[in-house]
Amino acid sequence: MLLHLDASARRASISRRLSHLYAETWRAAHPEAGYVYRDLAARPVPHIGEAWTELCDHILEHEITDISRYREAVRTPARREAWAVVEPLLDEVVAADVVLIGTPMYNYSIPSSLKAWIDQITFPKMSLAGRSFVVTGARGGAYGPGTPREPYDHQERYLRDFFRGHFRVEDVTFVHAELVNARLDPALAHLRDRHEESLAAAIKEVSR
Repeated sequence: MLLHLDASARRASISRRLSHLYAETWRAAHPEAGYVYRDLAARPVPHIGEAWTELCDHILEHEITDISRYREAVRTPARREAWAVVEPLLDEVVAADVVLIGTPMYNYSIPSSLKAWIDQITFPKMSLAGRSFVVTGARGGAYGPGTPREPYDHQERYLRDFFRGHFRVEDVTFVHAELVNARLDPALAHLRDRHEESLAAAIKEVSR
């Protein structure tokens, strides 16, 4: 099953364009597989609250590592309300073979809508090993290896480190379109061709 998430606040964004191209290609290659789509910007996931932390603490204290047993932590009405948010999100991730995330870089990092989703589905010592994560990104500048802004890339670095470090997912792919701001910023107009090359390369990558 493909779980497809978009996080851009723009309805006609480049990260959405790339994620949908990837989804179309994947679904054509796996016509019998399931598909679930969530627009995290149009239908935001709520931020975690205190009851969520109680679920988390119970799971940690009782050394529950089997995701199917997390429900054991639901012991109060407040936790039941928190679990009602978590359960469908977690079920989708567990059922997925591939998790596809379309996200822009906002302020060197990821949108808060995506961070809220990550927080809701994340519990101590959990593993999503065996799944693949694909991130289609769009960035206003150039943040690739060797660029002056590489140290400020807390979009790919955060997601890669988190998926591998916490979820134990080794199969993580990033496809970025860079220098998107060259479309609008007069100061970057001389880099428009480089942006178009980056976008064309990203489209080719997600359409394989």
